Amino acid sequence: MTQVPKSRELSSPERLQAFTDAVVAIALTLLILPLMESVGELADHQGTTAQWLEEEQYAVLGFVLSFVLIAVFWVQHHKLFRSVKRVDSGLLWLTVAWMFTIVVMPVATSLSTQMASDWAQPLVYIGTLFATSFVLLLARTYLRSHPDLHAMDEAEAVSGIRASGIVSALFLASLILSLVIPGAGNWPLLLMLLSEPLQRLDRRWVRRTSTPRPPHDSR
Repeated sequence: MTQVPKSRELSSPERLQAFTDAVVAIALTLLILPLMESVGELADHQGTTAQWLEEEQYAVLGFVLSFVLIAVFWVQHHKLFRSVKRVDSGLLWLTVAWMFTIVVMPVATSLSTQMASDWAQPLVYIGTLFATSFVLLLARTYLRSHPDLHAMDEAEAVSGIRASGIVSALFLASLILSLVIPGAGNWPLLLMLLSEPLQRLDRRWVRRTSTPRPPHDSR
């Protein structure tokens, strides 16, 4: 197996994964800050917990949604890096790009929950989610074309690319729907519920097409 020259090894997988873990943790923490500020502002006006829940219900839902989505992205990235043995400049910058989309999520979430609804709101929020999934797809594709960087076999690499492709396609479809249908907001993200069923169907189809058929008996 081809070895990566030392000049291309800009970081160890463990060090890079630890850095991405820290970035994700910070992004998750930043999500809660607007809610903390709203608690302080309402407390200054002698508000109640029930009043806060009523006024901030959409902000709370946005926080929960973004928290879950970032956590899912982190899990998928973590699973991918368990197979990475070396990091070259290409994989490093793809990871930096992925971290950039994660860092943008708290801002996109605040814009989605605190600003008046307009056409740009889903563009920023769903667009950021699409970018995160797409960069992860690019990372998987890059790793497949550089087998010296990872320990995945061809079937595992292709399976990961297909699964990531389905997720990115659903985010893109959600983004298009949100722009085409005025007032849809972030509701098109419900399309993401199709992710797991579509991935199961894809795996089933791959198994069927890859299973060799018994020889035809001409007697």
